[in-house]
Amino acid sequence: MIARSPANGQGEDAPGEPWQLALQTVVTDCDELLALLRLTRQDLGIDRAQTFALRVPRAFVARMRPGRADDPLLRQVLPLMAERTVPAGFTQDPLAEAEAGKRPGMLHKFHGRVLLIVTGHCAIHCRYCFRRHFPYAATQPSRSEWAQAFEYIRRDPSISEVILSGGDPLAVPDRHLQWLIGEIEAIPQVRRLRIHSRLPVVIPARITCGLPALLAGSRLRASLVIHANHAQELDASVATALQPLRRAGVALLNQSVLLAGVNDQVEALSDLSERLFEIGVLPYYLHLLDQVAGAAHFALPDERVHVLREALLARLPGYLVPRFVREVARAPFKVPLLPPVPGRAKELRG
Repeated sequence: MIARSPANGQGEDAPGEPWQLALQTVVTDCDELLALLRLTRQDLGIDRAQTFALRVPRAFVARMRPGRADDPLLRQVLPLMAERTVPAGFTQDPLAEAEAGKRPGMLHKFHGRVLLIVTGHCAIHCRYCFRRHFPYAATQPSRSEWAQAFEYIRRDPSISEVILSGGDPLAVPDRHLQWLIGEIEAIPQVRRLRIHSRLPVVIPARITCGLPALLAGSRLRASLVIHANHAQELDASVATALQPLRRAGVALLNQSVLLAGVNDQVEALSDLSERLFEIGVLPYYLHLLDQVAGAAHFALPDERVHVLREALLARLPGYLVPRFVREVARAPFKVPLLPPVPGRAKELRG
């Protein structure tokens, strides 16, 4: 069991940690990003008035291809005028998470597991994020409110897994994570800890020397779900950063979102699964786009999704094919995609 930290959860890692410096120097100006990529505003329909601001780490920018307005990494972060088009069915809370907030900082949507909103901060603003309108400021718990969340979990014997989410839970220092994990460990029926984070991909330096030991030292079985949508995101720095976690026995999974113009080709999805397995990460979920206001331009028709899924099944061994799922508000589980349309994979194979 992890030793409890006397901190109140707001402590800091060693001053000037590389990952903290990277968070402080993210690109937040569209003109700067375009200059770094040798692009101009004429190449793209940029929206300067977005309330969901541009935010992208420089390590992630370095993996984008200069001079390519269609770069799959750039498309994930650049605010476009297309975000102003909000079709019917696209809302600010597509998963009805306001109803699932049982305590400040906690969501309880599925049987047997709860989700803690560790922080509202993210290293990167993904334009398709289903929580891009989430009221983080109003839901960030105080120390006493955290105690209420832990007591809620303690009183429900069915809860065996706690998920740390956000924002991005790895945007807080290791000392804060140590405190949270220690509090969770003290709840007898909890057996598993899951962390969902994009930071190992966008700022690999976040995998500090202490993080693998912190997770390995817990009595909880730990898993880390990273978030990569394209093989181009997974360079050598990401692979190297993840190795200590593997050696520490942390289960490594990946979840993606199916995005038009980013990974909506069977080659892109296949390359992603192959690259993930190469660096020791198992493909887990491929989410169909949540219908969040501002992200409709990433949506694909279901017929196209079926074609992609069948083609991927025909190309890869089953363990490399992620589960195609859609999260439906108030549904008791992630809803799997219906069986594919027979015979359509040949259209993509030619």
